[in-house]
Amino acid sequence: MMEFEEILFRAKMNDKQAIEQIVEMYRPLLIKNALVNGIFDEDLYQELTLELLKCIRYFKKLE
Repeated sequence: MMEFEEILFRAKMNDKQAIEQIVEMYRPLLIKNALVNGIFDEDLYQELTLELLKCIRYFKKLE
């Protein structure tokens, strides 16, 4: 399996497969945080996914 840093780099370069891999990695956390009073909120899930995609795009590697 590829190192996370390499997957993140590829995702920043708009590699669709790498982006999908990261979203899949974080899906359980996104689902957990999209629960409101124990009920899954699809809109919140979509907003959280969009925020994850923004984080990928704006991530700056620490030197």
